[in-house]
Amino acid sequence: MKKSQVEKLSKEIAHPILDELNFELVDVEYVKEGPHKYLRIYADKPGGINIDDCQKISEQLSAKLDEVDPIKENYFLEVSSPGIDRPLKSDSDFEKALNDEVELQLYKALNNQKRYSGTLIDFDNETVTIDTEQDKEFKIDRNIISKINLAVKF
Repeated sequence: MKKSQVEKLSKEIAHPILDELNFELVDVEYVKEGPHKYLRIYADKPGGINIDDCQKISEQLSAKLDEVDPIKENYFLEVSSPGIDRPLKSDSDFEKALNDEVELQLYKALNNQKRYSGTLIDFDNETVTIDTEQDKEFKIDRNIISKINLAVKF
């Protein structure tokens, strides 16, 4: 089964479990690292999640994955927080991040630059608009953004 199919099916299985437990499903990734494969489930809730939350999700999700058995090869299931620099994937992620600092990486250069940071001031299905530290607004096509996440400030 292709990586994208495993991720899609895993989302479909995980979503109702996390909804029932009052967690948000942030992302699912299925990756190979060295000789091992990992199914990673990223979950969150207001105020963040802790190790006990991850354990609860893991137990219920593991039981359902064993029952449905969508992945025929051996893999490790990992449940964790998306972290403080969580990636923005869905429109609800973008909505929550409005007026927050974000960092973007682009597939191709825009104005001779592939990395931008600034305040997320607007978005739609096609574009993301940020206000940079130089008080310049940039409207960037979403299809050239390889990664966008909340900026971490110390």
